[in-house]
Amino acid sequence: MDSTGSSTAAQLLIVIVLFEGVDLLDVTGPPEVFSLVRRETDDGSGYRVVLAAAGPGPVTTAAGVRILPDLTFDQAAERPIDTLLVPGSVEVDGEGRVRALTDPAVVERVRALAARARRVASVCVGAHLLAAAGLLDGKRATTHWSTAGQLAAEYPGIEVDADPIFVRDGEVWTGAGISACLDLSLALVAEDFGEELALRVARQLVMYLKRPGGQSQFSVPLEPVSATRRIEGLRHHIRRNLTGRLTVPDLAAHAHVSERQLVRIFKAELGTTPSAYVESARVELARHRLESTDDTLERIAAACGFGTTDTLVRAFRRRLDTTPTDYRQRFRTVTPPAAAR
Repeated sequence: MDSTGSSTAAQLLIVIVLFEGVDLLDVTGPPEVFSLVRRETDDGSGYRVVLAAAGPGPVTTAAGVRILPDLTFDQAAERPIDTLLVPGSVEVDGEGRVRALTDPAVVERVRALAARARRVASVCVGAHLLAAAGLLDGKRATTHWSTAGQLAAEYPGIEVDADPIFVRDGEVWTGAGISACLDLSLALVAEDFGEELALRVARQLVMYLKRPGGQSQFSVPLEPVSATRRIEGLRHHIRRNLTGRLTVPDLAAHAHVSERQLVRIFKAELGTTPSAYVESARVELARHRLESTDDTLERIAAACGFGTTDTLVRAFRRRLDTTPTDYRQRFRTVTPPAAAR
């Protein structure tokens, strides 16, 4: 999938890492975004995208589709790389638990190629490869929500945020769920060529340049079942009592553990803190009410445990980078009353 073309205009080299069992859409999604940049420019500038693997032979993806690399890792290491893009791979056990895979040989190649790249970006669970290569030490990062707990537990030196669709920390970018690779790619285009061009590319893809609302990558009820009954019971307790007191001391007392132990368990199993989880659960309920009811913001704030509309607004800005009013305008599923129209 070498999108080189014959243009002599300046093109930034993007190297996408290939390996056995890689997630197919992680590999094919970003080039679709990058290929549109050249179409939207007058001088043919844009990106040159190449796929690199250990050898020249075909690589079989997790979907069973075989892909031919453009060059080997050794050949890629001889070139000035603008962006190293690292996809991921997972395994699922008999109980449906998802776990990110990190082949040591691939990790070594990622580390070596990253040293030659201006910036590095991971797609979905590719963040685990960056972490294993030491590229996320001391940084804030995200990954697919299903493996955020694993990433936080295995690499305590990384500030794992399971909520955003992508995170930038310096010249290292990490993306979340599979479709979020398109959002991440658009953000890279915006940085390289400006938001106006990125907007034109987004329009070609029928996408928002920046998701104006709903930037959280997952809904609280969709999280995987916890490994311990104690935390699973706490999660149900939180969702049943969103209007009540849900401070760390209250939750620790309910679970019969110390506050420090509670924080440690939440971090290990859910990749977040108790307070952040409670806020996420309240935001999730508020999102549902904004989408499906005509309740006022005051009523929604009270029903979801925020107390005041100011607290509701701050939570939405923090979690979704939008306001409750803007979110409702874009995602409501009920017809507003005639007076409101």
